[in-house]
Amino acid sequence: MTAPRRLLALPLLAALLTGCGIRATEVPTDYGPAPSRVRCTLSDRDATPAASPGLPVQVFLLCGSSLVAVDRTVRVPDGAADSERRVLVAQGLLDVLASPPSAAEKEAGYTTDLRGGTTVTGPRRGDPADTLRLSTAPGDLTSYALAQVVCTFADSAAAEVDGSVVLAGPADTHPRRYTCTDEVRTRPGTKEPPSSGVAGAG
Repeated sequence: MTAPRRLLALPLLAALLTGCGIRATEVPTDYGPAPSRVRCTLSDRDATPAASPGLPVQVFLLCGSSLVAVDRTVRVPDGAADSERRVLVAQGLLDVLASPPSAAEKEAGYTTDLRGGTTVTGPRRGDPADTLRLSTAPGDLTSYALAQVVCTFADSAAAEVDGSVVLAGPADTHPRRYTCTDEVRTRPGTKEPPSSGVAGAG
């Protein structure tokens, strides 16, 4: 090709190269719905439940493999003795823990691992006075459910002054004292609540 022809071909080549771009497609592309909220984050309205009668408490639900505190209420009859009050509060907490999270909480990723129907009674003969006996032995609960129960009880009127909780099952001979730690709250699936024997139990 002679030099003049090469010069004439350059504008044509440039026009062809310019037209080789990717055209906008008319076919709709679906990448799925955008996340409606940040995981484990609730709006102020969702995080503050409507006022309801009862004792304000906090329970620990599971979210993003950690324990997260949420506000709830439990009903406790007026005039209950301290020992009876502890059991009533503990039962109320178990009932709340076993209840499904709200729609907003579910959407944000909150769950619970405690099964419904779990009950609690006070100490039996030979138990320390602060013992709470569960209808399911602590050792038979999943690590998540046990962490939920211990950390929820430890942050309530069901706990001792030091925040520990004495738990046993229906057939356990020796109750054990459980504590809720930062590791349990952040890794409930791999870190079970530390426990120790109780002097004089049994």
